[in-house]
Amino acid sequence: MDRVKLGIIGLGFMGTTHLKAALALPEIEVAAVCSRDEKKLSGDFSEIRGNNSDPGGQVDLSTVAKYREISALLADPSLDAVDISLPTGMHESVTLAALAAGKHVLVEKPMALDGASADRMLDAAERTGRVLMSAQVIRFWPEYAALRETLCSGRLGAFRDATFRRRCAAPSWGVWEGGGAFDLLIHDFDFVLHLLGKPAALSATGTYDDPAGIDILHALLLYPDGAEVLITGGWHNRGEYPFSMEFTATFDRDTIEFSTASGVGLQEHPAGHAFAAELGYFARCCAGEPNRLCPPQESAAAIKLLRLALEARHRKGEKIECMI
Repeated sequence: MDRVKLGIIGLGFMGTTHLKAALALPEIEVAAVCSRDEKKLSGDFSEIRGNNSDPGGQVDLSTVAKYREISALLADPSLDAVDISLPTGMHESVTLAALAAGKHVLVEKPMALDGASADRMLDAAERTGRVLMSAQVIRFWPEYAALRETLCSGRLGAFRDATFRRRCAAPSWGVWEGGGAFDLLIHDFDFVLHLLGKPAALSATGTYDDPAGIDILHALLLYPDGAEVLITGGWHNRGEYPFSMEFTATFDRDTIEFSTASGVGLQEHPAGHAFAAELGYFARCCAGEPNRLCPPQESAAAIKLLRLALEARHRKGEKIECMI
């Protein structure tokens, strides 16, 4: 297939992570970047910080068009697609503008902060006939993909129970909207929906204290067949607290575990592998492959489910039916 000409909007931690992954892919040509930071436009990312790695370093952007205004990049007729890695509150407006400009869109997670915004993005993608995909990279993470394959194959029997956990300190290196739940646990809500579909009901507890940098959610998803899934974690104070993610999934005949903290179930794979797989898949969707692995409708449903879980936390454990 022809190389997808991609413009990357935003060169913070995730934008830089996507940039490095895309530059290594034969199916993508990084043709443009957009930032108001002249140091980043020069390819100097030495001051970039993130919660699970430090992209840092230098990147050769000598052959890449550089824009300082989003509207100018979107007006570039040579671009097939854009990768939006901006603060979440900007996702809807920039996505709508990009789709109206005829671009395919990969938008960083969460695709929006509420269901209504996500639905408007879905409607615009359908109306324009462009690809819209949210960068829910956990769907491409090898250990999580292996769990999906195990469940789909049925080789361990029926699924019974699971716990998904993700946590870190409240970030001090970027602009974050939606708190720890939307920063971290949106991954797990999205992945559980992908695996099991919508639950029948949920309950939730947890703690929220913004000045202290604490935003912790424990959400129990209840399925009609009796299966239960606990999604737990969030931001634990400010300062030093290492990022980690893990799951434990129980089937009739065995239990599967994975933890970045302990190394249990950790597979060997190159740095950035999941991001490269995600971007490569997006490029193939732009070229016409049906998006069955990461459809935006599921990403929108995850936002609605997470919003419901936050409401359940406010109700301090009250069981709520899932009408999403």
